[in-house]
Amino acid sequence: MPNKTVKTRIAPSPTGFLHIGTARTALFSWIFARQNKGKFILRVEDTDLERSEPRFEKDIIEGLKWLEIGWDGETYRQSERLDIYEKYLARLLKDGNAFWCRHSEEELAEERARQMKKNGAPRHFCEFRDDPFQGRKKSGPGIIRFKNNAKEDIKFNDLIRGEIVFSPETLGDFSLAKDWRAPLYNFAVVVDDFEMKISHIIRGEDHISNTPKQILIQKALGFSLPQYAHLPLILNKNRAKLSKRDGAVSINDYRKEGYLPQAVFNFIALLGWHPKDDQEIFSREYLLKEFSFGRVQKGGAVFNLEKLNWMNKVYLKSLKIGTAADYALNFLPEEWRKICAKNKKFWQNIVKLEKERIVKFSELAGKIDYFFKEPVYPKEILCWKEKQDYQDIVRHLIYILKLFEKMPALSFSENKMEKAIMPYAEKEGKGDVLWPLRTALCGKKYSPGPFEIAAVLGKKEVLKRLKNAVEKIQN
Repeated sequence: MPNKTVKTRIAPSPTGFLHIGTARTALFSWIFARQNKGKFILRVEDTDLERSEPRFEKDIIEGLKWLEIGWDGETYRQSERLDIYEKYLARLLKDGNAFWCRHSEEELAEERARQMKKNGAPRHFCEFRDDPFQGRKKSGPGIIRFKNNAKEDIKFNDLIRGEIVFSPETLGDFSLAKDWRAPLYNFAVVVDDFEMKISHIIRGEDHISNTPKQILIQKALGFSLPQYAHLPLILNKNRAKLSKRDGAVSINDYRKEGYLPQAVFNFIALLGWHPKDDQEIFSREYLLKEFSFGRVQKGGAVFNLEKLNWMNKVYLKSLKIGTAADYALNFLPEEWRKICAKNKKFWQNIVKLEKERIVKFSELAGKIDYFFKEPVYPKEILCWKEKQDYQDIVRHLIYILKLFEKMPALSFSENKMEKAIMPYAEKEGKGDVLWPLRTALCGKKYSPGPFEIAAVLGKKEVLKRLKNAVEKIQN
């Protein structure tokens, strides 16, 4: 039976653009909430005032909307919740579970250096933890720390990894806030998750080390503990940390490159999760039915840009022409968009011609420029395999010209052109005839077939380009 109390969240920090890892966390959190008829919320963790920027928050929101990962209710921001954090800080200080540490940054840095020199984990057990002034800050430097008096191992059951155990000694007296109204990550998320009634926290495995600190804070405040699921890191093909070189760019960069949201959604879902039937192309409905933490791997998930490209091409091929044409318009220069807006049939025919030849829509403009302006090319490109005599090319083009001139403009179709030309081409050599015809029309070494191009260009434009090709050779 679905758990009606399930509530998940995505809590990005607006210090950078929405990347693949955060998008995947959002996706899995959204899926789990929807599977259990629960709620999924968006919380912007913007307490880092120096690095947080509105443009990053905008990017995060736009990216989630593009992927159609919708959240329930309002968008929460930590910067608007400082009064709440202050209240819980006061409780921790009053109950003796927190204190003011007045060591300077220099002193703490020296302590960390000494510990690391001895191959020890950096940690700070503070001499001020039992200071009589723990309830208020003395003059000078200071931060609020958690008084770690835990004696027993800190354990929690991860939905992906099983039981995870930490020794409290490795944590030290860890920091909670820089000041009353400057909460730090581990403290703020505990308060927020409790106040927002988050039942399941789904996040990357880099947060595993934060979990025991958060559990100690939860226990000190008398909060119930949520369930945790830590997703595997996303790695490159060499199983090293993913970088921009490997394709680790903003989700909105994929949108700008002309990837389809359904392809990126599908691709992200497979970063660390495997369906039982090994299916790779699937719908949202399939994912909502089949997803489970039991099939999320513990080891790193490999990001493969080639696979994303393949997947996008599959989705692109499946688009109806009208849908693809509407989508592709966004990737054209403004001048071309105006032309296509006036002649939708012309534009749809172009898209139909190239749709299965591209990986993403950003490639389209560079392939179809000859439909909007007469191609410029050296006459050498008209030669089939660079062996052809120019006089033979002229002869072939003139023959085709005469045939096309006789054809009515309204019946200037791919099939009729092919039927008219192919007997001649088979007699004279297909490459010798069709190569110059095609390159005269488009000016490119690689393109769709000549009859396909000619049908889109129309009789008037085709005759013009063939005549220009003949003149190019003869002059």
